[in-house]
Amino acid sequence: MPLTTTTTPPMEEIDLDAVRAARVLGRGAMGTVFLVAGAGAGGEPYYALKVFDKRRAPTAAGGEDAARRARWEMSVLSRLAAHPHPHLPSLLGRAETADLLAWALPYCPGGDLNELRHAQPDRVFSPAAIRFYAAEVVSALAELHAAGIAYRDLKPENVLLQADGHVTLTDFDLSRHLPPCPRSPSTSSSSSCSATSSPTPHVSSHGRSHYRNHLKRIFKRSESAVTASTTTTSGQEEVDEPHNLAWYLNRSLDGGGDQMKKAKSARVSPMDRGGGKNLSSALRSGERSFSFVGTEEYVAPEVVRGDGHEFAVDWWALGVLVYEMSQGRTPFRGRSRKETFRNVLLREPEFSAEARRRWPELADLVERLLDKDPARRLGFAGGADEVRAHPFFAGVAWDLLGEVSRPPYIPPPAEDVVSCEGFSVVEYFDKLHLPPPSPVEQEHSPEEELMPEF
Repeated sequence: MPLTTTTTPPMEEIDLDAVRAARVLGRGAMGTVFLVAGAGAGGEPYYALKVFDKRRAPTAAGGEDAARRARWEMSVLSRLAAHPHPHLPSLLGRAETADLLAWALPYCPGGDLNELRHAQPDRVFSPAAIRFYAAEVVSALAELHAAGIAYRDLKPENVLLQADGHVTLTDFDLSRHLPPCPRSPSTSSSSSCSATSSPTPHVSSHGRSHYRNHLKRIFKRSESAVTASTTTTSGQEEVDEPHNLAWYLNRSLDGGGDQMKKAKSARVSPMDRGGGKNLSSALRSGERSFSFVGTEEYVAPEVVRGDGHEFAVDWWALGVLVYEMSQGRTPFRGRSRKETFRNVLLREPEFSAEARRRWPELADLVERLLDKDPARRLGFAGGADEVRAHPFFAGVAWDLLGEVSRPPYIPPPAEDVVSCEGFSVVEYFDKLHLPPPSPVEQEHSPEEELMPEF
């Protein structure tokens, strides 16, 4: 059932003082995720608790924006809880104190798709496994788009494996609400809008000079600060960021090299893209976002160009994801962020002749999802239904994905994950704000005496 209402069910309040965590699952800009034992959040025996420390926000870079995004993520999860979906997370509970903001989610013991791919002998998935995982991601994106939510951060690290091997998306702090597009009678509720004017020409080799010239203009933009708030076409403020794209790209020139981490260290914060005076005529009429947001190797070309973007950025990211699952690498990664963005604008995805011969439908799916013109991209005109209809997904029982499809990988039982006594989540964060011990205290006190071991 699509998320067509903002009504949310009553949410269980968690007593943070009573919460004891078994271990830390991960740390990121949006908080720390703990594995928590014991019933109390949706009746689950264990669950994942994501905690945002409000005390760190005012002093950290972009801290105020991080706090805003944390609350936005919790609001999205609250909406998802109103209409549960098998490939989207359910909000089990929440809590807020003067110092902490926390929300509970189901624990996914199978890790993420990136970890699973690296565990494969050749670090790639079979076409059958790719079809399974991609189909479930398409199902999740269809539900989000029907609710008017552009996900904007699809990558293998954000595709988690549930205990039964099926996937669920995570991390919604970079998502954006856009008005659901008008549908024609022949279009399903999961469709994206078609263009309201003639589409721009397809990017052929002859037309790539346009993008090269446009890229040069992007790099030559003024280094001066621009308007400090990112806006949509409706004028709604999205985030505070006093730098333009040229400043960001030049700052990161040759800054990554071979040691640049993929995805996890490459997340791009929202950034202002100007007033939107040079919009592509092919983009649909209605609200768009102009923020520069996403993970660099998955960012769509319209985001880099600053043309304004909407739901089609998720179909582009799906193309990158499918390519990475089949080739073991992303298609546009460069030696620096600037080179990566240049590749996004100019390079086409590469397949060997053997790969095209053995898996023509997969190569065609990727190329159509990675069309640099969003108005010609698979999924723009017909939304999720258009993607589902591609020959690569022939035979997929879309209405029975969770019932009849056997996952390629089943995580081992998580029976021992909550066997330890645990530690207090509140005390964990309180210790982070204690003043550093004096040399005398360090000499006579055991290091991290009260800190949990992970």
